[in-house]
Amino acid sequence: MDFWASYGEAAKTAVGFFWKAGWAFVLGYAISAAIQTFVPKKSLTAFMGDPGAKSVSLATLFGSISSSCSFAALATARALVRKGAHFVAAVAFMFASTNLVIELGILILIFLGWQFLVAEIIGGLVLIAISSLLIRATYPKAWLRAGRQKVEEESPQAEEDFDWRKRMASLSGWSRMGDSFVAEWLMVWQEILIGFTLAGFIAVFVPDSFWKTIFLADLAEANPANFWVVLQNAAIAPFVAAATFIGSMGNIPLATVLNSGGVLFAGIMGFIYSDLMVPPLVKVNAKYYGWRVALYIAGIMYVSIIATSILLHYAFYFADRIPQTRRRADEVAQFDLDYTFFMNIIALVVVAVMLWLKRQRRLIKEADTASQEGADHSHEGHDHSGSGIGFQDIVTVIFIVILIGGTVAFVLP
Repeated sequence: MDFWASYGEAAKTAVGFFWKAGWAFVLGYAISAAIQTFVPKKSLTAFMGDPGAKSVSLATLFGSISSSCSFAALATARALVRKGAHFVAAVAFMFASTNLVIELGILILIFLGWQFLVAEIIGGLVLIAISSLLIRATYPKAWLRAGRQKVEEESPQAEEDFDWRKRMASLSGWSRMGDSFVAEWLMVWQEILIGFTLAGFIAVFVPDSFWKTIFLADLAEANPANFWVVLQNAAIAPFVAAATFIGSMGNIPLATVLNSGGVLFAGIMGFIYSDLMVPPLVKVNAKYYGWRVALYIAGIMYVSIIATSILLHYAFYFADRIPQTRRRADEVAQFDLDYTFFMNIIALVVVAVMLWLKRQRRLIKEADTASQEGADHSHEGHDHSGSGIGFQDIVTVIFIVILIGGTVAFVLP
């Protein structure tokens, strides 16, 4: 395949990632907007306001029925923190939302097999347990207090004295949800665009031999129980995931490539669990809580992922249940008439409704001469665009041009 054809295929793959995850983005941000709009702080504080088992369990359950989108998971977790949830519960939600959701399980079953699906579920729960213990053991009170304060200051309307039933029964209340939905997208759309475009190009232009080399595939095949090789696979997997910039749904096809190349079970699982380690997501957390808290959360996740991957590897190895499947991801991003097509149609309808609600919010603000409801909407304090043109704006334009060029290459081979 020559460069022009590869360029077109890379653009197609990138767009395919957008297509596969589009509905999940919309669902996740709709959930985040609903939480911020309709859930009083006291309701969540009573159940998720401490680091105990009940709080973590509730966060895990909530995450497992939420969006599988990594960006949306962070947005929803931030909404939970703003409403009074403990950071331990917020991290548990992040892991559950990106590792224990139904749509991700279906992808794993199709691409990798039932053994990986079982490992994903068991490992997801172990991952949450380990991260919860680590946070409780290392809890940096001053940092996390500052992170929570940053969230609350950037959402200055956090009024807790409202009747959620009355708010749900009013157009004004629902218009707040649309306003919040649009504001969340304005915060992260550039990170999403850059990350998914880069992921598509890496998937096409980086050969399989590269992954085999950095994961020591030959040594792994010769001795899959060697602790140092297992540790190396588990430790390097998060960095590989970070370099690919791919979220929880998009990294399964690449995990299949790693599997077919002979990468150890620990390396594959570590790669799958590391979707929250990609730079755009760390940057989003930094935007939400500040860099100290974002890097602290990333560190907790990194250690937890390594420990979980090693435990899973040896548990399955000694039980003689290491998956032997070598399925190839020949169709990384196809535009088929499947559930994704119909879910994206539904997502477009949801977006249209949210935009209409956003417009109603603006009209209500303009009509409110006292400006009491308009002055405290959910994202008034956010600086989504910054002042002037920044470095990320320039990078975004470059990636848009690259993506357009690749699309032309695909259409005109």
